[in-house]
Amino acid sequence: MEFKDYYQTLGVAKTATPEEIKKSYRKLARKFHPDVSKESDAKARMTELNEANEVLSDPERRAAYDALAARRASGRHAGRDFEPPPDWDAGFDFAAADDSGEHSDFFSQLFGRAAHASRARRAHGGAEPRLRGEDRHAAIEIDLRDAYEGATRGITLRAARLDAATGAVVADDKTLQVQIPKGVKAGQQIRLAGQGGEGYGGGPAGDLYLEIDFAPDPRYRVDGRDVTETVPVTPWEAALGGPIEVPTPSGRVQVNVPPDSKAGRRLRLKGRGIPGHPPGDLYVQLEIVLPPADSAKARELYATMARELAFDPRHAMGD
Repeated sequence: MEFKDYYQTLGVAKTATPEEIKKSYRKLARKFHPDVSKESDAKARMTELNEANEVLSDPERRAAYDALAARRASGRHAGRDFEPPPDWDAGFDFAAADDSGEHSDFFSQLFGRAAHASRARRAHGGAEPRLRGEDRHAAIEIDLRDAYEGATRGITLRAARLDAATGAVVADDKTLQVQIPKGVKAGQQIRLAGQGGEGYGGGPAGDLYLEIDFAPDPRYRVDGRDVTETVPVTPWEAALGGPIEVPTPSGRVQVNVPPDSKAGRRLRLKGRGIPGHPPGDLYVQLEIVLPPADSAKARELYATMARELAFDPRHAMGD
């Protein structure tokens, strides 16, 4: 069996930080994802990248892998076909991975559920062990308003499992009702206890972690708990100033536009961002929209401004 150098696969040093590992994985995944890549070996490379990331992004698996690699490098059989010593993972307590997916023999023998169960049986004198199921991760997309008010959302997840009767890998669909807490941020994870992978030998199920992402909305940009909203205004509202009514994720509010406001000006509404301790701020960014010259009256007004206003927007450009 070939020893896999996961650091080489991801193109990072053995001293790489978790952030560097994540950054490199995302960069390579964008290049080799089969849906977008033109590389002939994209699918195989993507499988290798996923496997390497699965090990190096998990602190316990990475620590066990590093210890095994160091032990191999110092041994007499470093250059031959690799076989892990029976006690290579002694002292580590990483969760066994579900080896029903696309993994190499190297990964399955070291980290797969069957290998983990076999080692556990040895540790228990041959008795069938009770192993906790693996934790699983998924993404959930919500509206920005959900973060302001909280919500309940239904999600359907598809998970692979090994059918005990047939030995085949089957896919199960599971529908869950998820409570979205008020004040949740993009990137935050919601933990659903016991909704992860099935346990082994009667062991408890793992947990499911849902990572929050906001559905795209051209009106809003989100930075942590701060929200920037693009609001269209007329030229006279920007020039003369005055109150305007603005719809926001928390309801309609009245905003006072200062006189002589330019396009792109941001008006801060303190505490009207995503709720929290403290809450974020809402920034109203002005976008000046010109009325169309689609009638005789409109064209007449534009002609009057052209004659009577000494305004040249290109004056500052010079020759």
